[in-house]
Amino acid sequence: MNKLFAEFFGTFWLVFGGCGSAVFAAAYPELGIGFAGVALAFGLTVLTMAFAVGHISGGHFNPAVSIGLWAGGKFEAKDLAGYIIAQLIGAVAAAGALYLIVSNKADFETIGGFAANGYGELSPGGYSMMAALIAEFLLTMFFLLIILGSTNARAPKGFAPIAIGLGLTLIHLISIPITNTSVNPARSTSQAIFAGGEFIGQLWLFWMAPIAGAIVAGLIHKALFDKK
Repeated sequence: MNKLFAEFFGTFWLVFGGCGSAVFAAAYPELGIGFAGVALAFGLTVLTMAFAVGHISGGHFNPAVSIGLWAGGKFEAKDLAGYIIAQLIGAVAAAGALYLIVSNKADFETIGGFAANGYGELSPGGYSMMAALIAEFLLTMFFLLIILGSTNARAPKGFAPIAIGLGLTLIHLISIPITNTSVNPARSTSQAIFAGGEFIGQLWLFWMAPIAGAIVAGLIHKALFDKK
């Protein structure tokens, strides 16, 4: 259970910190942190929690990561369901906390997009479904390659959280204008639940593309880069 609680808290912090920065601070009058600030926030959530609880659960905080590690032979299939459920609960709980905060603002009317992921009309830059599919697949694939490579037995010890956190920051710098950046089905699900509408209808892409990219990365690492 300690592993599942670690995944719950880690995913909670990722959604609360990353999506919270997008909801509250990205466009704040005169002091907005913008896309770069949101990208850094997501990276910092993973970096800090990887150091805090990574030694307990492995620090996945993302169903695609768990599945990619399984595909790469680094995680047992019997633990997948528990991890994914814990991640989803943590993400939804964080989104609920964000909703409670934003809805208690004096001039509150609507949560708007609520940092949810989307394509087409729901894409920040108006990018198509195909563009979103390609971006989410490739970025998740490289994210898993970073994770698998930096945690490999031959990699320098103790630096993996830094590489992973910076990798996630870079991913957001690239793709916030495309999809608002998912690479994490739990993060996408939690925000879509509260944003509702078409965001729910587009959620399939933010499960399919990251998981497919993660599996491909796991197989590549296992075949080409893993310790023999």
